[in-house]
Amino acid sequence: MDERQIPIPLEEAAGLSGPLAFNIMLKPAGSLCNLGCAYCYYLDKSGIYGGREPRMTLPVLERVTRECIEANDVSEVHFVWHGGEPLVMGLDFFRKAVEFQRRYAGGKRIQNSVQTNGTLLTDEWARFFRDHDFLVGISLDGPRDIHDRFRLDLGGRPSFDQVMVGLEKLKEHGVEFNTLTTVSRAGEGRGKEVYEFLKSVGSHYMQFLPVLEYVRIKGINSRPVIVEPNAPGAVPAFWSVTAGEFGKYMCDIFDEWVMLDIGKYFVQLFDAALSAWCGQRDGVCIFGRSCYGNAVIEHNGDLYVCDHFVYPSYKVGNILETPVRELMEKPMVKQFAYRKWTSLPQRCLRCPYLPACNGECPQHRDPETGVNLLCEGYRAFFAHVAPAMSKMRFALTNVI
Repeated sequence: MDERQIPIPLEEAAGLSGPLAFNIMLKPAGSLCNLGCAYCYYLDKSGIYGGREPRMTLPVLERVTRECIEANDVSEVHFVWHGGEPLVMGLDFFRKAVEFQRRYAGGKRIQNSVQTNGTLLTDEWARFFRDHDFLVGISLDGPRDIHDRFRLDLGGRPSFDQVMVGLEKLKEHGVEFNTLTTVSRAGEGRGKEVYEFLKSVGSHYMQFLPVLEYVRIKGINSRPVIVEPNAPGAVPAFWSVTAGEFGKYMCDIFDEWVMLDIGKYFVQLFDAALSAWCGQRDGVCIFGRSCYGNAVIEHNGDLYVCDHFVYPSYKVGNILETPVRELMEKPMVKQFAYRKWTSLPQRCLRCPYLPACNGECPQHRDPETGVNLLCEGYRAFFAHVAPAMSKMRFALTNVI
């Protein structure tokens, strides 16, 4: 079906035409990182900027802070610090960020979250995050052998021990944190083991992110370049998880969680599924009906529609040339947002799990069929959890 024949749901259209509200993912150091994780889709972005070592200047930081706060027509503004590795910017940079947020808050509540590989965390960083209420996401793929399979430093050395030291710093200083665990080929068949490990290190809030990338092989001894699935010469990356194994991985975790851990441990996918079963919209972008409200601002002020689509064709503009509000209201931003739904194939529109999945992330769609390449795994997962989700929905809707 031609995507123009599939109307965007009225509720979604109303949301995109209402008060302007969005999160901004900031890349103050661009793709710069002290690790060289094999599956990192952002390391190759340095090529867009000539391979230079990027750093956001304080004038750009002040500009983006002021404009993002002013452009949001809501009382709460969320800044998401990402990379690369954002901590390479140093503490003084983040102190200035907080200073600018206070200067331009204008009565709005400001929230900060930062995603880090954990290797640069110190007591000083931990105290700063605690004192300024930062939510810290720490990347941890599981036990040592799984984590160190693909998460090596730039010299090819393992990073597990450094991450665990950083995690202990967060716990010692009472910093609120969650874990982000990529599900790659290294973790296939070991979902329950990874879940138990994450619990053992103190994680109560977990995200599991499937790794599914396409690469172009440049040479025998060179790092494969991650590209879009429809790029010439693109082939599946060897580290990618298969759809079936991803579904099994999450089902194994769910079986453990539903028996022992409801209300004690929180898994993003499970929360999103329950929201869908209850007819509620969830805040996880990959399961939303549209791709709006999660733009990316690079170190030099370039704004892109999404973290996974930092390619020249998806660049909206630069905040030093055009105000953030004007950029976020450009037709290409809303067209990108709508396309997630309007380009769904008939197979998705007939699927009983469409309200829970909504086609998942567009980056995972087959360029020829439009079907999500992880569809088999998601269908298996949603079918597996359906009885429990229905019981939980009944319990929630019948509370006196």
